[in-house]
Amino acid sequence: MPTQPRFRRVTRVGPVQVGTYYDGRGREKHAAACTAPRCGFSTDFDSRAAAELAARTHRCSAR
Repeated sequence: MPTQPRFRRVTRVGPVQVGTYYDGRGREKHAAACTAPRCGFSTDFDSRAAAELAARTHRCSAR
């Protein structure tokens, strides 16, 4: 059974949270996910800068 990733360095940019975690192969990954209801935006990136850029430019369609 796969385990849930343990996020560290979690920051918030508006409604989007950005966090760093290790994937199943031990590689560092970065995720950006919108916390607004009914939005569903979530992406994984190889670099922290890309995840933060996605968080800053995200326009929530649920509003």
